Amino acid sequence: MKNEFEKLRSALDCLSNPFKEILEKNLSFVADKVTEIHLRVNQPFSVTTNRENYCFMPDGTMQSRASDKALICLKSDVEAAFNRICRYSVYSVQNELINGFITISGGHRAGVCGTAVVNSGEIVNIRDISSINIRISREVIGCCESLVESVGMAENGVLICGEPCSGKTTILRDLSRYISKKENKKVSLIDERGELAASISGVSQNDVGFCDVFSGYPKHRAVEQALRCMSPDYIICDELGTTEDVSAVEGCVNSGVSVIAAMHASNPRELLKKPNAERIVKTGAFESVVFLDSRKNIGKIKQIITSGDLLDP
Repeated sequence: MKNEFEKLRSALDCLSNPFKEILEKNLSFVADKVTEIHLRVNQPFSVTTNRENYCFMPDGTMQSRASDKALICLKSDVEAAFNRICRYSVYSVQNELINGFITISGGHRAGVCGTAVVNSGEIVNIRDISSINIRISREVIGCCESLVESVGMAENGVLICGEPCSGKTTILRDLSRYISKKENKKVSLIDERGELAASISGVSQNDVGFCDVFSGYPKHRAVEQALRCMSPDYIICDELGTTEDVSAVEGCVNSGVSVIAAMHASNPRELLKKPNAERIVKTGAFESVVFLDSRKNIGKIKQIITSGDLLDP
């Protein structure tokens, strides 16, 4: 729990008073339950757990319903938090910013919303920041063990599916630790969006084991680089879905490299409705498809199905 508190403080340090003080007074609750911290201009300061949204009264008490008396975020509060998140150098995080989020110390991610500056159809900047959503990163050591017991570490790989905030990323991170440390296998971790290792200046903020981290690369390019240069036994990546991802997975199959990946889908029917999902499964990269329960039961396995049964129910 001490490590959780230490990691959490890097997120709280982005906030101005009285918001930081209020969360510090409720530190145990925040460390155990809170998944997101929300700042919106002229709206109540709030936090989210996996079951509830809470706002805060001036005396620091929490309530699950919005109130006219709740503490309000001013524009200056949002601007101050944004500057701290950027480490007072917006230019240094420009590439992350135009993708909508910034990785901060401790592995947390700050989603940023405002007015897009568009040039030739491409977002080149975001100005007039109106809201910030700090997603709290948690490492749950050993959370992959039930999955390993259920499917083993099949050479043909595993596809992990679930709704947002159901624990896909947390399990992928733990699998990277498990496979590289306990199984002594070479792992290339494809961290396109900075959610897995959450690297800052080349240093992983999360414990992802003894692996090679490709941070910020387009997924298919990172897979190509890993296959060409790192001779991995496993490639682990998040959020498959594009046509390029299909080709990347096919490249792994052709190279004899096992793939563990994730997709957004809460059940088999929803998965197969997604563009390219059937093509991804048909690559033969995944022996098992695992569906997680909801955000109310983070990391809990709901269903395991073979890829053959998925395609021919």
